[in-house]
Amino acid sequence: MQELLDAYVRYLIAEKNLSPYTLRNYRSDLLDFAGYMVESEGIDPLRVDRQSFRRYLAHLRDKGIVTASVSRKVSSIRNFFRFLAREGKIEVNPLANVSAPKRERRLPAILNREHLTALIEAADDMDTPRGLRNRAMLELMYAAGVRLSEIVGLDIGQLDLKDTTLIVRGKGNKERQVLFGAPALSALRRYLSQGRPKLVKPGEKAIFVNRDGGRLSGRSVQQIVRRHALRAGLEQHVFPHLLRHSFATHLLDGGAELRVVQELLGHASASTTQIYTHVTEEQARRVYTQAFYNQVQLKSRKVQKKEADGAGSGNVADETRRAD
Repeated sequence: MQELLDAYVRYLIAEKNLSPYTLRNYRSDLLDFAGYMVESEGIDPLRVDRQSFRRYLAHLRDKGIVTASVSRKVSSIRNFFRFLAREGKIEVNPLANVSAPKRERRLPAILNREHLTALIEAADDMDTPRGLRNRAMLELMYAAGVRLSEIVGLDIGQLDLKDTTLIVRGKGNKERQVLFGAPALSALRRYLSQGRPKLVKPGEKAIFVNRDGGRLSGRSVQQIVRRHALRAGLEQHVFPHLLRHSFATHLLDGGAELRVVQELLGHASASTTQIYTHVTEEQARRVYTQAFYNQVQLKSRKVQKKEADGAGSGNVADETRRAD
């Protein structure tokens, strides 16, 4: 099993150009599956059948693994067995017709513009190299809608300040061009002229560097985002991808075409980008409900009060006439 797994990973590296993070997930999923089959089912993982695989899925659900993660694991395992069948390592693919559980369609969370402004402006220690770095990084993450891995992987040669564009490497090591606006440009210029030179070590190509002068890690970016969210007083759980969700939603709110947003995000399919239209629809519905029905209820209360006042006046007149 280990030899086959190593061969599969070599194939993924050579043919699919997957990121180290994705490769680690594949390996982890397959080792978890193999461990269950040996320990719980008492069989060679390559001799899995539909019944034992269903029990594996039930085991994952019992552990509280969310549907999205279960679907990813099923995909990893199915692709592995498809590879084995194609390479002639197994005669029949036992999981050829196994389908992943239907994923729940949840709308992505976003930050509104006020919260985004508060988050970015929380990087107010602009007189320090790291403060300049943090401001430039937060501005760029929102303005360009880049992924965590993309912001970490940015090199100086990928940045064009004159045209306000970036060349980023996304999933599958695919390159795409993204844009950014004036606030990000201003922050980047300050950081590159006043901040980065005081941090970077000789020969380092990364745009965003740590205190030791090397490339900033993904974990550090997550901590920076979270720290500035707390500093801004945001109660919402804030993480790097939330800025990407907000970027896409705000573009569509502003009238951008779905195809343009898809290209800027680097989505292979428009159906992936489509979910952001549901977010904007949900926001529109919420605003409509608050604005329209609040007015209707207000008018209704005014009418009810007027009728009540009129009824009250009539009762007083009747009582006066009876007294006379």
